[in-house]
Amino acid sequence: MLLLHRHQQHADVVTGIRAALAAGTFNEDVIALEARKAAQAAGPAPTVTAASAPAPELLDPGPAQVTPLTSRRLARALPSDQRPLPRLEQWDELLQLRRKDSSS
Repeated sequence: MLLLHRHQQHADVVTGIRAALAAGTFNEDVIALEARKAAQAAGPAPTVTAASAPAPELLDPGPAQVTPLTSRRLARALPSDQRPLPRLEQWDELLQLRRKDSSS
């Protein structure tokens, strides 16, 4: 969340947080998506710098329709994993080796 302020205006980030909370989630993906949507709706914004003026008070944007990215990812079925199981013999050999005593 902190890094989002580096690239987005404060007002857009706050709008994203409010939209996510209105949808019942506090997922950073949802907040970033909603902040970007707010920035696009406001039109082109100047570059954010450390010396930017404080953001004006926001108006209540009302409820927003948010689709969490997690549900979209879960909706797609993952293909089965066709890779062979890893071989562990080499690690078993390492576990059987005795450490040489440095005092003798």
